[in-house]
Amino acid sequence: MNKVGIGVGSASIVLVFAVLCLTVFSLITFVVANNDKALVETNSRLVVGYYNADAFAERIVAEIAFSDIVPDSIEGIEIKTEWAWYLDGYYAEFSTPISDIKSLYVKMAVSGDTYSVLSWLMYNTDEWEFDSGLNVWGGPGIIIEDGGGGLWLGINGMFEDEEEFD
Repeated sequence: MNKVGIGVGSASIVLVFAVLCLTVFSLITFVVANNDKALVETNSRLVVGYYNADAFAERIVAEIAFSDIVPDSIEGIEIKTEWAWYLDGYYAEFSTPISDIKSLYVKMAVSGDTYSVLSWLMYNTDEWEFDSGLNVWGGPGIIIEDGGGGLWLGINGMFEDEEEFD
C-alpha cells in the first residue's frame, strides 16, 4: 500500500516549529516591553525631579531678588555671592538637586530692585572617568596622555622607542 501526501510526522514538525517561533517572539516582546517600562519610569522620575527642583529654584530666586541681604543658605541650599562693581550689584549662584546624579544650576545678577537670570541649566554631578584605551578587534590601542605639556596621541606599539615622544 502506497501513501500519497503529507504524513503525520511532517505536520507535527511544522506545528512544533510554529510554537517555537511564537514562543521566541513572545519572549522578545516581553523583554522589549519590560525595557520600555524601565525607561519610562526613569524618565518620569527625572521629569518629576526636574520640575520639583525648578519650583524650588524659583522660590529661592524670588527670595534672593526681593530681600535686602542675601543669606548664606536657604532651606539647606548654599548660595554663593560675588560683588560686581560694574553692575552696582552682585551675582548669586546656587544648585538644587534633581536626582542622585543631576542638579539644576542657577546664576543670577541682582542690581537694586532689578534682577536677571543669567544661567538656568541642568548638569551631571556624577564623577566622570576617562577611559584612555580603545582596543578594537585586538589591534593596537590608542594612548592619550597629558604629561603637563599638552595632549599627546599615539598608537600603542607603533614606535619602538616611545620615550622620545614623552
